[in-house]
Amino acid sequence: MSATETKPNAEADGWEAVRDLPPSAKLVAKALEYNERLTQSQLAEETLLPPRTVRYALTRLEEHDAVASRFSFTDARKRVYTLNIE
Repeated sequence: MSATETKPNAEADGWEAVRDLPPSAKLVAKALEYNERLTQSQLAEETLLPPRTVRYALTRLEEHDAVASRFSFTDARKRVYTLNIE
């Protein structure tokens, strides 16, 4: 891949990867930018979005590799999300 070609992943594009996503996805990404790690319920509380909207936003962000998730150490039923872009 030459230097002039764009890479498809979010790390290469930074915030450009989320530019065309819905406003809810951008809001969730910003919340993760200010808070290093959050669960889905914490994101809903932080953004004041309904849980269903947060789920949709996280799905869209994951499709663009803009967020990473792992199981919570304190509660294995929950996932913790982190921002994958700079």
